[in-house]
Amino acid sequence: MTKQKIVIGTRGSDLARTQTGMVADMIARIAGVPVETIIIKTEGDRIQDVPLHMVEGKGFFTKELEEALLEERIDLAVHSLKDLPTESPKGLVIAAIPPREKANDLLLVRNGSVCEGQPWLLPPNATVGTSSKRRALQIKALQPGAVIKELRGNVPTRIAKLVAEQYDAILIAAAGYRRLSIEAEGYQVVVLDFDEMLPAPGQGALALQTRENDLELRELLEALHDKGTEIEVDAERRALELLGGGCGMPLGIRAQHRDGALHIRAILGPDAWQLHDEPSFVRAEASGDTPAEAAERVIKSLTSAQQD
Repeated sequence: MTKQKIVIGTRGSDLARTQTGMVADMIARIAGVPVETIIIKTEGDRIQDVPLHMVEGKGFFTKELEEALLEERIDLAVHSLKDLPTESPKGLVIAAIPPREKANDLLLVRNGSVCEGQPWLLPPNATVGTSSKRRALQIKALQPGAVIKELRGNVPTRIAKLVAEQYDAILIAAAGYRRLSIEAEGYQVVVLDFDEMLPAPGQGALALQTRENDLELRELLEALHDKGTEIEVDAERRALELLGGGCGMPLGIRAQHRDGALHIRAILGPDAWQLHDEPSFVRAEASGDTPAEAAERVIKSLTSAQQD
């Protein structure tokens, strides 16, 4: 290719750098040019003392990366797709979505709090760490006595707080845990299936964003794109867009393509719901031939259920 090098922008967390390193290695193999990585601090990285669901706006972990793209300081940004607003700024596109990691959530239960024989190994009044309304809603539905305690920080920081006995258990995404190749020490890992906890829209997937007019890089990135993942996350993100929500909306959703159709199921909690309230949400399932059709049907079912 004509570029002398490809500059990739990333956040500075362990997970962001690991994910970007994976993408950089893949690009280096197919591009034949050097790949440079630049760390860019985002608003979400700076705000560590306030739960994100209490901060107004969208793009907490992506805006500064998108600005760097538009200013041509970088050629490519690697995002966790669940952090990315449903609309790209003018002049930017998602050029590729690699194959998705596991979309499940994990419950990490500290060894000293493990209750063998109990559901999810949790003691009856477990203190569970999360700042996600979506996760808090669903874990309180599974374990009504659970006490939700705010938890921020990157994955290693959250785990360190768990091991330091600040929590009985914490909730994190399986994708990040697996990508960091973390070995469990001091806690047990419980994989929550989709019947127990639905993930955030796009959870487990990466988005490779570049400038719309960078046709050479866009063509190169096609080799990293996974069509099956694109179809699933497109349906999930369309549903989020129809609701007008951001990454803090208490929406759990999972789309899966099987038997020639796209099947989607979702839960939705009220915007005003607080982490310490009793769980309150509606569920819906739908199918469609296209992401747009499946998304429209499941949102119609959710909103109808809210009105009943």
